[in-house]
Amino acid sequence: MSARNAKSIALTPQWARWVDDLVASGEYQSASEVVRDGLRALHDDRERREAELAEIRARLKLALKEADAGTLAEGSGEAAVKRAFDRARAAMSA
Repeated sequence: MSARNAKSIALTPQWARWVDDLVASGEYQSASEVVRDGLRALHDDRERREAELAEIRARLKLALKEADAGTLAEGSGEAAVKRAFDRARAAMSA
């Protein structure tokens, strides 16, 4: 890594101990590796959440389009909500 990319960060004593423990355990070679791994995890989590939000927005857009066209599913609103939750549960357990 180039020195021009070096950053100085301040950690609370709790985080500093944890980083030190991870390095001492041999799981990481340096504190920098721990921080890079944490940043990758944060980045991946944010990308996953953005993708989930994009999916929700797309589904809402489709639902609004169907509502405007009058092509909604038959049955009560309660039945539609139950079907939606049943589909979500099935998707999560798959």
